[in-house]
Amino acid sequence: MASAFPHQPAVDHAPRERTSVVVDHEEPTDVLQVLSSETAQEILLALRSEPGTASDVADAVDRSVQNVTYHLDRLRRADLITPIETWYSEKGREMTVYALAAERLVVQFSRTEDDPDRQDRD
Repeated sequence: MASAFPHQPAVDHAPRERTSVVVDHEEPTDVLQVLSSETAQEILLALRSEPGTASDVADAVDRSVQNVTYHLDRLRRADLITPIETWYSEKGREMTVYALAAERLVVQFSRTEDDPDRQDRD
């Protein structure tokens, strides 16, 4: 019997070109800590291929859904991935579809001259 819910409709997502992370003693960031996890790195590589749900990613990286959900939440809070769509399972449950937030991640160890958020320090 056919489901009334779409299972996995096509997703159109274009991540922004880059995300910059500034490592600065005045504004600590947890991005590097989030990325230190091998599982988080594998998740990012899986999402680089195509957006997916937590269960799709869990299958791709051969980890439990609970483990992947934990890392997806951390990656989302670090603004490295973003929820882009909601799909519905055959049972009608909502499933969030995740994708990379940016194509490139640039780590800076101080603000640059052309950085609009830069504050001059004497």
